[in-house]
Amino acid sequence: MYRHPNTKKVVVTGAAGYIGGITCIELKKQGYYVIGIDRRYRDHLIEYYDDYYQGDFTDFESYKKIQHHYPEAIIHCAGTSLVGPSLTNPAEYFTNNVSKTNALLSFLSTELPDTKFIFSSSAAVYGEDATIEFYRENSPTQPISPYGESKLMVEQLLKWYNVCHGLRYVAFRYFNAAGANQDAIHGQEPGSTHIIAKIFEAALNNEEFTMYGSTYPTKDGTCIRDYIHVTDLANAHILAIDNRINGIYNLGSFTGHSNLEVLTKIENTLGEKLITIVDAKRVGDPAKLIADSSNFRSSADWVPQYTLSHIIEDCNDWYNSNTYKKLINNQRS
Repeated sequence: MYRHPNTKKVVVTGAAGYIGGITCIELKKQGYYVIGIDRRYRDHLIEYYDDYYQGDFTDFESYKKIQHHYPEAIIHCAGTSLVGPSLTNPAEYFTNNVSKTNALLSFLSTELPDTKFIFSSSAAVYGEDATIEFYRENSPTQPISPYGESKLMVEQLLKWYNVCHGLRYVAFRYFNAAGANQDAIHGQEPGSTHIIAKIFEAALNNEEFTMYGSTYPTKDGTCIRDYIHVTDLANAHILAIDNRINGIYNLGSFTGHSNLEVLTKIENTLGEKLITIVDAKRVGDPAKLIADSSNFRSSADWVPQYTLSHIIEDCNDWYNSNTYKKLINNQRS
């Protein structure tokens, strides 16, 4: 049930994507007027938009729609977001993530100076440092992929737009976003490359699962990641609309899980063993990334509500949902 509508309008770029879509669902539940922008269109999300533009967020028509609504905030989830492909096609990442975001920021600074900008950054800005147990916002930023570099470059843009134009912003360094909406309304689309998605798809399609790297300096030789439920991320974005919250924040669970641990938990949920191939480490994958997200917890009274077990349960529901099956059929047709 939706709460009583409020007067706040929020634009979400990448509104048909994974994090953007679930953020729209949570915004709508909390009564916001939601304007979605994405090059794609998802039938199952349409009821969570009050207005929608299908196109690039830097299109002239997109700017017109943003200017017409003059939103309280823009939650910028659009962009290109995979480490591996960024190493083979860096130009795409610097164009989509940096150049286009700079164009949007330039437009906002001129036409909508009071709109707050909430940016989807990434833990990939940190790179790899084996001496760090928990990454904090002041940990060294040394990206080891064009994807991570592109996110760090946008953070620098935000700093200077704040200094030069007074832009109010929040940049969230996501660790590993995972899970699905609790009602199986929305989740990752077919063909996603994140480990949890790949394990579930391997099980659904009766295929082998490939795990990359077994010689990392970790307890079981597989890399360790901090998994944060996508609904917890979405609610963090909504809290960030508050003008008291500004700057750069980590978003994670403060807990690390190895790839082997994730695989075992999913196999236990499914009640079956997957045929698993262990391949070489991938370039750009650090051994361990765990967040210290205490800054945002204290600033916004934000506490993650969901554990890895919840993430896996919600994914299981999503991958067995009619909506996911429809997405598969649409891709095949």
